[in-house]
Amino acid sequence: MKAFRILLVIMIMWILGITGVVVINHGWNLIPIFFGDMLSFTWPGQFNADFMCFLLLSGLWVAWRNQFSPVGLILMTIAIFGGIMFLAPYLLIVSYQVDGDIKKLLIGPARETV
Repeated sequence: MKAFRILLVIMIMWILGITGVVVINHGWNLIPIFFGDMLSFTWPGQFNADFMCFLLLSGLWVAWRNQFSPVGLILMTIAIFGGIMFLAPYLLIVSYQVDGDIKKLLIGPARETV
C-alpha cells in the first residue's frame, strides 16, 4: 500500500506540474481541442476517445463504489471531468480511510461481506 500511495503522490505532483505549464502556455481552452481532435479522426483523436472511455469508467466506478448516492453522483461527475487530478487524490484519501484495506478501497466499505 505504501508503494501505491507514493505512486499516487507522484501522479498528483506530475499532472499538476504539467497542467500548470500547459495552462500558462495555452490557457484553459481544453474542450474544443479535446473534442476537435476526436472529430479529426487522427491519432490524437483516437487517444482522446480512448481516454474518454477510461474517464467514463472511472466515473462509473466512483459512483458505484458510493452506491450511486447523491455524493457518489457528484463524485462521478468530478471524476469524469477531473481525470487523474481527481482520481489520484480520491484514492489516496480513501486508502487512509479504509486503513489500507484494498478490498474496502475497491468495493467500498458498505459492500464488504464478512
